Amino acid sequence: MTRVAVVVKGYPRLSETFIAQEILGLEHRGLDVLIVSLRRPTDGAVHPVHREIRAEVLYLPEYLKDDPPRVAAGRRVAASLAGYTPALAAYEQDLVRDRSASRRRRFGQACVLAAELPADIDSLYVHFLHTPASVTRYAAMMRALPWSFSAHAKDIWTSPDWELAEKIADADWGTTCTAVNAAKLRSLSDRPEKVALVYHGLDFARFPAPTMRPDDRDGRRAPVTIVSVARAVEKKGLDDVLRALARLPADLDWRFVHIGGGTLVPRLKALADRLGIADRVTWRGAQPQSEVIAACAAADIFVLASRVTRSGDRDGLPNVLMEAQALGLACVSTRVSAIPEVIDDGRTGVLVEPRDPAALAAALEGLIRDPQRRATLAAMAATSVRQRFSTAPGLDRIAALLRGDRSAAAA
Repeated sequence: MTRVAVVVKGYPRLSETFIAQEILGLEHRGLDVLIVSLRRPTDGAVHPVHREIRAEVLYLPEYLKDDPPRVAAGRRVAASLAGYTPALAAYEQDLVRDRSASRRRRFGQACVLAAELPADIDSLYVHFLHTPASVTRYAAMMRALPWSFSAHAKDIWTSPDWELAEKIADADWGTTCTAVNAAKLRSLSDRPEKVALVYHGLDFARFPAPTMRPDDRDGRRAPVTIVSVARAVEKKGLDDVLRALARLPADLDWRFVHIGGGTLVPRLKALADRLGIADRVTWRGAQPQSEVIAACAAADIFVLASRVTRSGDRDGLPNVLMEAQALGLACVSTRVSAIPEVIDDGRTGVLVEPRDPAALAAALEGLIRDPQRRATLAAMAATSVRQRFSTAPGLDRIAALLRGDRSAAAA
């Protein structure tokens, strides 16, 4: 049986259902998985999928000062390994270009990982090409093991090209979840065919089929409920959503529900109050998947106002959009990154330009006033997403790659 160490930044995380879904899928395909997490969980709840995963979890010290004896022991063992010298040389070359405390922490974590990794691990596979991939790369060199990656969004668009190129060159293969991402990474690759486009998709068995119930709510006879599931961080554009809602005509009756944690929640609550819409907004905080499904079932419209931040951070292909479509919700979002790969504007949803609250307000008003159009978009989206974004083909491909079938990268 192939045994693989899957390296992640934090586990479990409510906002990274797609990683848990993939790990469970790999287990179902016969792989023996060890989860390696660079930090301990911070969320107060888990999704049902986390409870189904059997893999053990190895938690590394998030900060080297957290456990000096363990870090010292890891360094001693790592220094005795044949691959330590090339790993140290790679680290020192990286340190010349990035003299940050984070860079030093990554090498310390890599030493602990290399020292504590079970002897029967065949390869390392990491989610995200920034910090987790640095730790994985150094540790893989120390242990003389192959490693591979799955790249997503922030890790690609906020990392320098030199670092991405060197990691891709060292890795056996990699995947990413959008065509936009794939084009970027292939342009930096020594062998572009090493980077495969694999949509992470959804396990639709976890989502009830949409009822597509008749709906005559148009903001006059009864309120229309708009929901957004997103961490309160800059790239999600929740302040644009609030400003768009404040622009809606006074004669429209609507409610907005936000689900998600994040550091910007207090600031967003204050903004809703200043805009005079606080009494129509409900802040639910981070919720498990069952509560997200229930909230979407009770809603009429899903909105996600993704945008590119000043640092270059952005969404990849947000799972929440696919989930909302699968549940039969009409979706409004923005033309950012791979969102147009899942929403065909005017056919399976509505797209506007990012950072444009006026355009977002117009799109929302149009759907609030027209329940029949909402129903048509929702029905088309539910059919399309279930046909195009099932998780099974991608999981089959990644499992084949982890077993050593390199032909799967070009499939």
